[in-house]
Amino acid sequence: MRGETSEDMRNGKLGVCLIGAGRAGMIHAENFSRRIPGAFLSAIADPSPEALEAAGREWNVERLCTDYREALEDKETDAVVIVTPTKYHCEIAVAAARAGKHILCEKPMAMTVEECQRMEEAAEQFHVKLQIGFMRRFAPSFQEAKRLVEAGEIGDVVMVRSNTRGPSRPKPWMFDIRKSNGPLAEVNSHDIDTLRWFTGSEYASVYAIAGNYRCPEAAGEFPDFYDNVALVAGFENGMQGMIDGAQGVAYGYDARVEILGTRGCIFLGKTKENGVSVCTADGKRREGFVGSWRFLFKDAYLEEDMAFVRCIQEDSPPLVGGHDGKMAVKIVNVGNLSIAKKEVIIL
Repeated sequence: MRGETSEDMRNGKLGVCLIGAGRAGMIHAENFSRRIPGAFLSAIADPSPEALEAAGREWNVERLCTDYREALEDKETDAVVIVTPTKYHCEIAVAAARAGKHILCEKPMAMTVEECQRMEEAAEQFHVKLQIGFMRRFAPSFQEAKRLVEAGEIGDVVMVRSNTRGPSRPKPWMFDIRKSNGPLAEVNSHDIDTLRWFTGSEYASVYAIAGNYRCPEAAGEFPDFYDNVALVAGFENGMQGMIDGAQGVAYGYDARVEILGTRGCIFLGKTKENGVSVCTADGKRREGFVGSWRFLFKDAYLEEDMAFVRCIQEDSPPLVGGHDGKMAVKIVNVGNLSIAKKEVIIL
């Protein structure tokens, strides 16, 4: 097993470098610096000096690098968590593998299937772990639903429906589908993986439609940008799937799943920020809708990060590996092709 030269690793602690100090990066930073006894945050890398200094102060990390390549030379670092824009994932992951660092890469894994394959091959060649950040698989509710499906509680699975709708408007760089792969990648990668996981099968056909309903400022320069998408899929084992995704919905963060079987249905997803409902004299009822994925899946991120540490220490395969990430990227690309061609794509 590579990456065991630091004193902390010999003492049973894994040195983890965070590459990317944005919102998702800060969740991983908290986990590795405070919540996982078997790991410590060894370094942080981000091209923004301001974000880097703020993160260093927050998590008491001295090793701060504006160039991730400098961080890969750190002898106290045994693994990296890649939380950068997708277009940089392949480059960073391959460099990390060559440096002997284990890799936890946030979704989407990369821009293309070819990039995913390069990442897989590098991890195999240099004998490092490659885990992909589909944290929903680690959420207790998703784990329980998977157990119920496999136990036959709802009979045979017929259809899986999954939606993710985010409250915030897309960042300007996301308008260019060539750089972002669109909401199917940035928003719905989790849904694509969820369908594949619960059906236990690969996609056989995909049909997607999309439109720009909330971002008129993008229409002129980026006529192919979409902020709303619906995807219907058929699977090799005969099961069916549906995905709907949206950005800028404003009302809250909405992630829900239905698994329909021949003898029942499983519903997944919390919409309440807390258990309080307010009923007033005018007959209205008010509840706080979930505002952020950071609240909804905080425990799932922790379980994901703990599983990453375990697979390195035990030299076992990651629970969510490169192949899973690659299959999701494949469907992102196929979905975007279906949107452009306005036709069903048979895989």
